Amino acid sequence: MDLLNTLVDKGLRRETPSREEALAVLATPDDELLDVVAAAGKVRRQWFGRRVKLNYLVNLKSGLCPEDCSYCSQRLGSKAEILKYTWLKPDEASQAAAAGVAGGAKRVCLVASGRGPTDKDVDRVAATIDAIKSENEGVEVCACLGLLSDGQAERLRGAGADAYNHNLNTSEATYGDITTTHTYADRVDTVQKAHAAGLSACSGLIAGMGESDEDLVDVVFGLRELDPDSVPVNFLIPFEGTPLAKEWNLTPQRCLRILAMVRFVCPDVEVRIAGGREVHLRSMQPLALHIANSIFLGDYLTSEGQAGRADLEMITDAGFEVEGTDQVTLPEHRAGGCGSVCGSEEGEAATTAPEATEARTDLVAVRRRGAGTDLAPNA
Repeated sequence: MDLLNTLVDKGLRRETPSREEALAVLATPDDELLDVVAAAGKVRRQWFGRRVKLNYLVNLKSGLCPEDCSYCSQRLGSKAEILKYTWLKPDEASQAAAAGVAGGAKRVCLVASGRGPTDKDVDRVAATIDAIKSENEGVEVCACLGLLSDGQAERLRGAGADAYNHNLNTSEATYGDITTTHTYADRVDTVQKAHAAGLSACSGLIAGMGESDEDLVDVVFGLRELDPDSVPVNFLIPFEGTPLAKEWNLTPQRCLRILAMVRFVCPDVEVRIAGGREVHLRSMQPLALHIANSIFLGDYLTSEGQAGRADLEMITDAGFEVEGTDQVTLPEHRAGGCGSVCGSEEGEAATTAPEATEARTDLVAVRRRGAGTDLAPNA
């Protein structure tokens, strides 16, 4: 296909595709899906070889969030029967992190529900970072604590944090339909604060919330403009008890096309398959490794993932290798954090409705193990 050849050439040169080209990836028919995966795979291998970076989530504080994000099981008014607990102590968080590191995780992601941290919360997380790093040589720590106030990103960097995650989630045009207690601009501001403090910025999206193809392209181009080092691609987990519980809009094929589009728009960035991969990619997860170079190991914040051993077997069976702590994730030109972005082109965008699929509520399991419980995690 001329389209895919063009996208590969641009990806190898770190050039941004046009919006028209990005939309065309999402509109490719299933008969051409393997061609799309193969093309995105060429770009992935150019910048990341066959390495897969493993990340491990530790939910420091679960539930009872005052924000009203419609997709979230921890939101204000959520009736999802998730684990709810206040801040883990630093030693408890370090113990939870150790399970992921033992399973091969190179980065530990510390997440806490809420609008944003207080200065006391930053101190608490700083102590947790110290506890984790003192026990796990070479591990990276990413914090995800919500909206940051002035000076907090610098304090986290000084405490040893390597990265900060704050996702844009959806397009600016539709953001108000998903969340009303803060704005798209608030999220952009926090990512910019992380960048300015010298933290490696991590920001991504959630697909499957009823958005159009144009919305998906808009949010990915918004991410490209912010230039994060890593882009997690989440697929909505429609928790019962949340406003989006009936949004089952994804197929494995659509998920692969979304990942490919992200790879073409962000060719030299760590693209991570994040929450919902087991629910929506299902048996096609190994194909996604040909596009993305990073995954979460084991469980997520409030839902269970597949067993860590199954993740490792999947990586090996697909012909990839786990990235070691002695290996640098990003290409040399991006080393140190903020990489330069090449020129971009824009074309006219067209809206395409996403496919629908039968609800698979049997695949959504509330996490009952790991952080905040007496049971061992599944890493």
